[in-house]
Amino acid sequence: MNPLQGRKHMASGERGPDLSVVLITPDSMKSVRRTVAHLEAQTARDRMEIVVVGLKGFASAPADTAPENLRVVEVEAPLDPPAARVAGIRAASAPVVALAEDHAFPDAEWAEALISSYVRPWAAVGPVVYNANPVNGVSWADLVIGYGPWLEPTAGGPVDHLPGHNSSYRRDLLLGYGDERLAERLAAESVLHWEMRADGHRLLLQPAARLAHTNFAMYTPWIAALYHSGRLFGAERAGGWRLGKRLFFGGGSPLIPAVRLWRLRGAITRARASGAPRHLLALVAFGLAVDGLGQAAGYLFGEGGSRQKLPELEFHRERYARLDRLPVAP
Repeated sequence: MNPLQGRKHMASGERGPDLSVVLITPDSMKSVRRTVAHLEAQTARDRMEIVVVGLKGFASAPADTAPENLRVVEVEAPLDPPAARVAGIRAASAPVVALAEDHAFPDAEWAEALISSYVRPWAAVGPVVYNANPVNGVSWADLVIGYGPWLEPTAGGPVDHLPGHNSSYRRDLLLGYGDERLAERLAAESVLHWEMRADGHRLLLQPAARLAHTNFAMYTPWIAALYHSGRLFGAERAGGWRLGKRLFFGGGSPLIPAVRLWRLRGAITRARASGAPRHLLALVAFGLAVDGLGQAAGYLFGEGGSRQKLPELEFHRERYARLDRLPVAP
């Protein structure tokens, strides 16, 4: 079914948006102004709305003039990104919702490419990714580990999972999970994608939808983010497992870096062709080892405090990334 067909119109008689973009701010509108500027520059701007989610009172802080198609959703403290995304998805009015980040900047045709993909019955559609700050090897390694399978250039097509925090979904499908379960899945989106595939849904990587992603360019925050994201992924994946299965996967975690490094060999080649340094392979291997350690801890001991620590690293990425080569806001 095409989710863009058979939609109700708004009370004014005008057609509602085809795409809602959900964006989280940790404090104020100023923190997401660069991403909002790129969203406002979309060729399909008149077919989309922007839903910004933040803590109560965030919209009252001084900020640039808000665009007409922007909606505000306020949540209670402390800010939990997966739960905040669920609140934004529930408040969205379009049949398709796209998740966005304060450090990821879509090209002007991004929204149009996503919207047009839903003329076919895809459950989710994601973009290809390129490096917004290709300043050093750490940035390239961070990008390859986090987004290697979707690193441009790629032909796109049906895939098993999509870029986390930066893909689009049929809203009705997401809401069918229920708020609590959906929040759990959005904490480690690959788990959500695998579950969708197991349920018979189809996912599309759309190469016409391009996104510039800002990456860590400093060792200390990069290592911390890898460990905590790996631990959260392991804990989410092992939810409901018996002790024996947890021990089996935890004990096998040292093999994870080798397996992933083999699977990322194509992404490493593409990154090298795009200007990544020669020692990228060594950096990726090191980063995967850190991530594997985090996964082992997640399988064996649960998420610990990783869910609370990750937002401190994910937001305000400019603290950990050299920004001199980021895309200029339109």
